[in-house]
Amino acid sequence: MKLSQYDTKDCYDEYILASGEPRSQVTPIVEWLQGLADGELQHLQETAQELLAQRDVTFRVGEEERVFPFDLIPRVIPAAEWHKLERGLKQRATALNLFCADIYDRQLIVEDGKIPREIIDSAVNFIPECRGIKPPGGIWCHISGTDLVRDRSGEWYVLEDNLRVPSGVSYTMENRQIMQKLLPQLLEKLAIAPVDDYPQQFLKALLNSAPNGVSKPNIAILTPGEKSSAYFEHAYLAKQMEVSLVEAKDLMLEDGYLQMHTDQGLKRVDVIYRRGDKELFDSLELGGNYASGTAAIADLCQQGKLALANALGTGVADDKVIYAYVPEMINYYLGEEPVLPNVPTYLCWQEKDRNYVLEHLDELVVKAASEEGGHGMLIGTNSSKSEREAFAEKIKSQPRSYMAQPTIYLSTIPTIFGDRLEGRHTDLRPYIVHQGEDIYVYPGGLTRVAMEEGQLVVNSSQGGGSKDTWVETE
Repeated sequence: MKLSQYDTKDCYDEYILASGEPRSQVTPIVEWLQGLADGELQHLQETAQELLAQRDVTFRVGEEERVFPFDLIPRVIPAAEWHKLERGLKQRATALNLFCADIYDRQLIVEDGKIPREIIDSAVNFIPECRGIKPPGGIWCHISGTDLVRDRSGEWYVLEDNLRVPSGVSYTMENRQIMQKLLPQLLEKLAIAPVDDYPQQFLKALLNSAPNGVSKPNIAILTPGEKSSAYFEHAYLAKQMEVSLVEAKDLMLEDGYLQMHTDQGLKRVDVIYRRGDKELFDSLELGGNYASGTAAIADLCQQGKLALANALGTGVADDKVIYAYVPEMINYYLGEEPVLPNVPTYLCWQEKDRNYVLEHLDELVVKAASEEGGHGMLIGTNSSKSEREAFAEKIKSQPRSYMAQPTIYLSTIPTIFGDRLEGRHTDLRPYIVHQGEDIYVYPGGLTRVAMEEGQLVVNSSQGGGSKDTWVETE
């Protein structure tokens, strides 16, 4: 396998320098690639996908169940670089937790004029019924998935936050299993941080989130069901942590507590790891005098009879307009400057920003504030005139619902296509687990990769795949 024909395409390539030489951290991998016989890498790649199919590592798009695409060429992050990322991720998670605690209490950040009140009140995932809730230990954000990208200079930026449903961690553990099975000698050449303790680390956070006075909490993962796009992950985590996997139909209110049906009868639920938000809880038919399932769950949390991870209402921080204020949160709550910068952002609800966005739609990436999975997005450089005109009307009619950012040409990593390697754009989703006094950052996270040449959207729902992420420990 030769890299002499590999084209970095004027991007920051995480393997090959502009001079054509490999970066130091991936030199052992490049040497391994160059020593492979013709057809050997392609065979290994095909074997990896077969193993994933055998292990039922799937995700759902519409009615179709697909094997999650995986590429054998790993991302490698040097130890010193990871230490900075880890520090920045902990800082951001701390600030977001304090923001959620504040915004559902005294709203000091609003009172002090740091964030406009109308931005909070108009956020789709702001849940007013959650005001006054005091989750155990003051932890609202038990787990977050913060999406990071690198630009053409190699600088890391935060692209967005995911507190409501930070999915994908199960695929990272499966990816490592495949690498250990197929390429154990290559893993041994580098000192790479292990990832197999994540279920225990996350279980610790869930146990610590139990309502006051509950020493041995019953924990359940609440899933929308087998037709959910992430059902594989729901079942995977439940099995790994040895906790219950439940759907809305399995739950009921009895004796003033949330309970689940089991083979042994009703069993009280103390902690729920939710894999959905208001729409999931609204599907609960809990009876009583509650206007909705969400209102019932919020009341149980208010009474200290139930704890949610993440706490109900944290989805407000996923709003892509509120994202723009996270640096302000870090400064306000922690008195610090952000370790990891946001991507520069234009807020369409502000007239000056809106005018700039409308005049530069062909250059910018426009995102809907409350959409996810790559939906509700315009990539101006790849758009048609009619698409830009349609988006301009959306922005004019609902300016609060949109924000825009410069087009970032994400870093690339060699990716296998048959018998050749081609650079494909990637991002990184590390997982940050708030365990109370400690914050655990999963070493690496989910490296997502666009499988089409030039594609900047890496989400699996848009055809993206993944790579194993190797964090050096020395």
